Amino acid sequence: MTLSAFIDGASRGNPGESGIGVLLQDENGKNIALISGYIGKATNNIAEYTALLVCIKKASQLKCSKLLIHSDSELLARQMNGQYKIKNNGIKKIHQQVMHVLSKSSISIEIEHIGREYNSDADSLANAGIDSKRRIKV
Repeated sequence: MTLSAFIDGASRGNPGESGIGVLLQDENGKNIALISGYIGKATNNIAEYTALLVCIKKASQLKCSKLLIHSDSELLARQMNGQYKIKNNGIKKIHQQVMHVLSKSSISIEIEHIGREYNSDADSLANAGIDSKRRIKV
Protein backbone atom coordinates (compact mmCIF):
# COMPACT_ATOMS: atom_id res chain seq x y z
CA MET A 1 0.00 0.00 0.00
CA THR A 2 1.24 3.46 -0.92
CA LEU A 3 0.47 6.40 1.36
CA SER A 4 1.05 10.13 1.01
CA ALA A 5 2.04 12.16 4.04
CA PHE A 6 2.16 15.85 4.81
CA ILE A 7 4.35 16.60 7.82
CA ASP A 8 5.20 19.74 9.74
CA GLY A 9 6.88 20.86 12.90
CA ALA A 10 6.11 24.16 14.60
CA SER A 11 8.13 26.04 17.17
CA ARG A 12 7.12 29.25 18.93
CA GLY A 13 10.57 30.63 19.45
CA ASN A 14 13.64 28.80 18.26
CA PRO A 15 13.97 26.90 20.49
CA GLY A 16 10.52 27.24 22.02
CA GLU A 17 7.26 25.44 22.67
CA SER A 18 6.94 22.95 19.81
CA GLY A 19 4.46 20.62 18.19
CA ILE A 20 4.12 18.26 15.26
CA GLY A 21 1.49 17.60 12.65
CA VAL A 22 1.12 14.59 10.37
CA LEU A 23 -1.56 13.96 7.77
CA LEU A 24 -1.59 10.54 6.08
CA GLN A 25 -3.69 9.90 2.98
CA ASP A 26 -4.47 6.78 0.99
CA GLU A 27 -3.97 6.45 -2.76
CA ASN A 28 -7.32 8.19 -3.37
CA GLY A 29 -6.43 11.22 -1.26
CA LYS A 30 -8.67 10.18 1.63
CA ASN A 31 -7.37 11.15 5.07
CA ILE A 32 -6.63 8.02 7.07
CA ALA A 33 -4.65 9.50 9.97
CA LEU A 34 -4.38 12.94 11.52
CA ILE A 35 -1.72 13.27 14.19
CA SER A 36 -1.13 16.32 16.35
CA GLY A 37 1.05 16.53 19.42
CA TYR A 38 3.21 18.56 21.75
CA ILE A 39 6.94 17.81 22.08
CA GLY A 40 7.99 20.46 24.62
CA LYS A 41 10.81 22.92 24.05
CA ALA A 42 12.66 22.26 20.79
CA THR A 43 13.98 23.94 17.66
CA ASN A 44 11.88 24.08 14.52
CA ASN A 45 14.24 21.59 12.82
CA ILE A 46 13.93 19.07 15.67
CA ALA A 47 10.15 19.48 15.45
CA GLU A 48 10.26 18.78 11.70
CA TYR A 49 12.31 15.62 12.21
CA THR A 50 10.06 14.50 15.07
CA ALA A 51 7.07 14.82 12.74
CA LEU A 52 8.94 12.66 10.21
CA LEU A 53 9.73 10.02 12.83
CA VAL A 54 6.11 9.85 14.06
CA CYS A 55 4.90 9.70 10.44
CA ILE A 56 7.12 6.75 9.56
CA LYS A 57 6.13 4.86 12.72
CA LYS A 58 2.41 5.37 11.98
CA ALA A 59 2.83 4.35 8.32
CA SER A 60 4.59 1.19 9.50
CA GLN A 61 1.65 0.35 11.78
CA LEU A 62 -0.67 0.79 8.79
CA LYS A 63 1.36 -1.79 6.79
CA CYS A 64 2.47 0.82 4.27
CA SER A 65 5.09 -0.30 1.75
CA LYS A 66 5.74 3.04 0.03
CA LEU A 67 5.50 6.45 1.69
CA LEU A 68 5.52 9.71 -0.28
CA ILE A 69 6.39 12.44 2.22
CA HIS A 70 5.72 16.12 1.60
CA SER A 71 7.49 18.64 3.85
CA ASP A 72 7.89 22.40 3.73
CA SER A 73 11.28 22.02 5.45
CA GLU A 74 13.89 22.37 2.75
CA LEU A 75 16.58 21.41 5.28
CA LEU A 76 14.88 18.13 6.24
CA ALA A 77 14.14 17.20 2.62
CA ARG A 78 17.68 17.91 1.44
CA GLN A 79 19.32 16.20 4.41
CA MET A 80 17.16 13.11 4.04
CA ASN A 81 17.83 13.02 0.29
CA GLY A 82 21.59 13.28 0.89
CA GLN A 83 21.99 16.74 -0.64
CA TYR A 84 23.00 18.43 2.63
CA LYS A 85 25.27 17.13 5.36
CA ILE A 86 23.92 16.96 8.89
CA LYS A 87 26.12 19.09 11.12
CA ASN A 88 23.90 19.73 14.16
CA ASN A 89 24.25 17.07 16.89
CA GLY A 90 20.57 17.24 17.87
CA ILE A 91 19.50 16.65 14.27
CA LYS A 92 22.10 13.88 13.89
CA LYS A 93 20.57 12.05 16.84
CA ILE A 94 16.98 12.18 15.59
CA HIS A 95 18.12 11.44 12.02
CA GLN A 96 19.72 8.24 13.37
CA GLN A 97 16.41 7.35 15.03
CA VAL A 98 14.59 7.87 11.72
CA MET A 99 17.09 5.68 9.87
CA HIS A 100 16.86 2.99 12.57
CA VAL A 101 13.06 2.85 12.30
CA LEU A 102 13.30 2.70 8.50
CA SER A 103 15.86 -0.12 8.67
CA LYS A 104 13.45 -2.20 10.76
CA SER A 105 10.52 -1.63 8.42
CA SER A 106 9.83 -2.55 4.82
CA ILE A 107 8.81 0.99 3.90
CA SER A 108 10.48 2.80 1.04
CA ILE A 109 10.23 6.56 1.29
CA GLU A 110 10.42 9.53 -1.04
CA ILE A 111 10.66 13.02 0.42
CA GLU A 112 9.59 16.07 -1.54
CA HIS A 113 10.04 19.69 -0.50
CA ILE A 114 6.84 21.67 -1.01
CA GLY A 115 5.88 25.30 -0.41
CA ARG A 116 4.28 26.24 2.89
CA GLU A 117 1.07 27.11 1.07
CA TYR A 118 0.65 23.42 0.20
CA ASN A 119 1.21 22.25 3.77
CA SER A 120 -1.39 24.24 5.70
CA ASP A 121 -3.22 21.19 7.09
CA ALA A 122 -0.05 19.74 8.66
CA ASP A 123 0.87 23.22 9.92
CA SER A 124 -2.53 23.56 11.59
CA LEU A 125 -2.08 20.15 13.25
CA ALA A 126 1.40 21.13 14.51
CA ASN A 127 0.12 24.39 16.00
CA ALA A 128 -2.85 22.60 17.55
CA GLY A 129 -0.31 20.24 19.14
CA ILE A 130 1.43 23.18 20.80
CA ASP A 131 -1.88 24.62 21.99
CA SER A 132 -3.04 21.28 23.42
CA LYS A 133 0.14 20.70 25.45
CA ARG A 134 -0.74 17.00 24.97
CA ARG A 135 2.57 15.16 24.81
CA ILE A 136 2.94 12.80 21.91
CA LYS A 137 4.76 9.52 22.27
CA VAL A 138 7.69 9.46 19.86
